[in-house]
Amino acid sequence: MSENEWIFGIPYGTRDLMPQEAQEKRHVEAALMGLFRLWGYDEIATPAIEYLDTLTMGNGRCLEPQMFKLFAQDNRTLALRHEMTTPIARLVASRMREESLPLKLAYISNVFRSEQAQAGRQCEFNQGGVELIGTSAVAADAEVIALAIEGIRAAGLQDFQVCLGQVDFIGGMMRQMHFTETQQERVTFALERHDLVELAAIVEETDLPAAAKEGMKRIPTLHGKKDVLHEAYSIVLNEQGRRALDNLSEIYRLLQEYGVAEYVSFDLGVIRDLNYYTGMVFEAYAPGMGYPICGGGRYDQLLAGFGNPCPATGFALGIERLLLAKERQSQKRILPSKDCYIAYAHDKLPEALQEARKLREQGKTCETAFQAQAEQKADEYRKSKGYKELIYIS
Repeated sequence: MSENEWIFGIPYGTRDLMPQEAQEKRHVEAALMGLFRLWGYDEIATPAIEYLDTLTMGNGRCLEPQMFKLFAQDNRTLALRHEMTTPIARLVASRMREESLPLKLAYISNVFRSEQAQAGRQCEFNQGGVELIGTSAVAADAEVIALAIEGIRAAGLQDFQVCLGQVDFIGGMMRQMHFTETQQERVTFALERHDLVELAAIVEETDLPAAAKEGMKRIPTLHGKKDVLHEAYSIVLNEQGRRALDNLSEIYRLLQEYGVAEYVSFDLGVIRDLNYYTGMVFEAYAPGMGYPICGGGRYDQLLAGFGNPCPATGFALGIERLLLAKERQSQKRILPSKDCYIAYAHDKLPEALQEARKLREQGKTCETAFQAQAEQKADEYRKSKGYKELIYIS
């Protein structure tokens, strides 16, 4: 690549937004934050750069290979944030521990992960989400799921489905089967990647009875409406797994009260790829998208790592993924054209500026010419820039 080509290039996994794309993105972000405020959430922001030890607090080191790292002047390792939940947990534990609970916090932020770039999946991307901290109530889990659904709808997407699971159900099944720690890690890894072949291979390595093996293999197939829970009750035998199913049943009942249950189905193989989750987890999918547009769940142990034990739940919506899903569903919003282009004849600039000020005070978008123009040339420019009306002062 020549020197000039490097000058015009951008780093792998990043992208430029043209004016119309940036306007659509800002529209979705404004709709989300407006909705979050309506539900009583306060906006916060954290630095894009954190200490590596902070960002790996809740995940061990499982996501470290995907992080962009750099070094501070004191030689401590820094990293660009790869998600928002851990930085917010750090903020709550350090600067907000005296605040009244529960805390309802919202954000719109960019995050960074080093991964294979494709449509809707970049190394730099944007998320909008909430964290509800300080309550273990089932109603809190139901609220964040309902808010996630309303957020997707507010962004303009109508065709999607939320898949609801429970980490403790899978944990209960593995405990019931007396899996070793290594086996549990391998099963979790297989479920995260929806690798049914690997899951079956792990199960077949055990000395379990044939019925127990079949029960474990069925976990990824347990998806559908509420009858799936009845099927799950028939294969889980210990208290941990049954409590997890009771939890999902109660959450679903509350989602019916919110009027959003039509968007929700159960998927007991959902486990998510962040290992700080401790209870219910969920992901939202849109047709034609091979990855979730939204994900979240309960994480009751993460803040304990920062010295402030506190239950919490939340979700994150992928802004770019929402926009791509809308485009693929032909739901891209028609953005309003700009209102007025103001042009003028010789020596009429003062009048043009007065007219522009008056129109802007009325909330209209307008552009004023920088020099006198013939009316025909002014109208050609107006059309090229997408203004609805030419105001010509002569």
